[in-house]
Amino acid sequence: MHDPRLSKLAQVLVRYSVGVKQDDLVRIKASLGAEALVSALYEEIVRAGGHPVVRMAPDACAELLCKLGTNKQLQRLCPLDMHEVETINAHITVLASNNTKALSNADPTRLATISKARQPMLERFLRRAAAKGKKRLRWTGTQYPCQASAQDAEMSLAEYADFVFRGGLLHLPNPVAAWKRIHVAQQRVCDHLNKAKQARFIAPGTDLTLGIARRRWMNCSGHENFPDGEVFTGPIEDSAEGEVRFTYPAVYGGREVEGVRLKFKAGKVVDATADKNEDYLFKMMDQDKGARYLGELAIGTNYAIKRFTKNTLFDEKIGGTFHVALGAGYPETGSKNKSGLHWDMVCDLRKGGRIEADGKVILKNGRFTRASWPKPARA
Repeated sequence: MHDPRLSKLAQVLVRYSVGVKQDDLVRIKASLGAEALVSALYEEIVRAGGHPVVRMAPDACAELLCKLGTNKQLQRLCPLDMHEVETINAHITVLASNNTKALSNADPTRLATISKARQPMLERFLRRAAAKGKKRLRWTGTQYPCQASAQDAEMSLAEYADFVFRGGLLHLPNPVAAWKRIHVAQQRVCDHLNKAKQARFIAPGTDLTLGIARRRWMNCSGHENFPDGEVFTGPIEDSAEGEVRFTYPAVYGGREVEGVRLKFKAGKVVDATADKNEDYLFKMMDQDKGARYLGELAIGTNYAIKRFTKNTLFDEKIGGTFHVALGAGYPETGSKNKSGLHWDMVCDLRKGGRIEADGKVILKNGRFTRASWPKPARA
């Protein structure tokens, strides 16, 4: 049976998130398991006057390349992929893996080689996303409720579907209006932080200071990710000082690295440990010059997402958390960091944590200190 919420999600993504216009070339990139949502997206793009192009591939393709590819094949950047990044007007990614652990036993050195090879494409994608006017590439990513992700989240498929759709506020009569209200509240946070010079994050095992002067804070309210709910910037590249111990496993490429602790000096990771998959952590950080520096600093503001599910799309948005990303930064924030890596890692502030901006507390125990800023919805 077709879930009517998929049609509603497609409408929001096409009409609101990427705002498809007449004659837009729109790429849909998805796993094979997301066929129902891809069909709904295709229909909605056609109705909006756009030209959809679908790129679907079995998850096994990535595994086969990593295991069987020669070094030359691993290092090759497909010119067709690069051409699409230069040509499309909008891009929608649909996550729907049938096995999120498919690359868990892959050689991390080979994975790092593939990631490094794709750096020019990632850099060009981000540059186009930061552009103005007709040259701007509008993009978004979403999750299709699938068995593998439900198992990671320790939920039934029905429970996970409810979690996914509620995280995007699709249970509300008018989710777009709700996201627009969230935008207003988040913009107040951005306006405040745009005037600040320094941010400090304190929690058990964490005391991290970052320079943010003249960096732009971005308001994420349902456009680049869906569900959304965060404000983020690119910290000054050589400013990170201190230590952070991440609350949750850091998930990248389907591999979980547990108990990650990073120590920063002059912006660079100078020491790191992990309780599980530590070797993978170092292989990813050592793939290129920018991978040991931070490209993103963000505060999660989506209070409809309350639990960790091993899915970064949701976990980084949990209201009352913050996250940083090793590697590539977003040019629109002012970030200059370049890398083939972009790895988000989340720290929970809801039990004894706080955020300071220029020495003044703006968030304590997961709640903002100002009533007009994002807050949990009333029951």
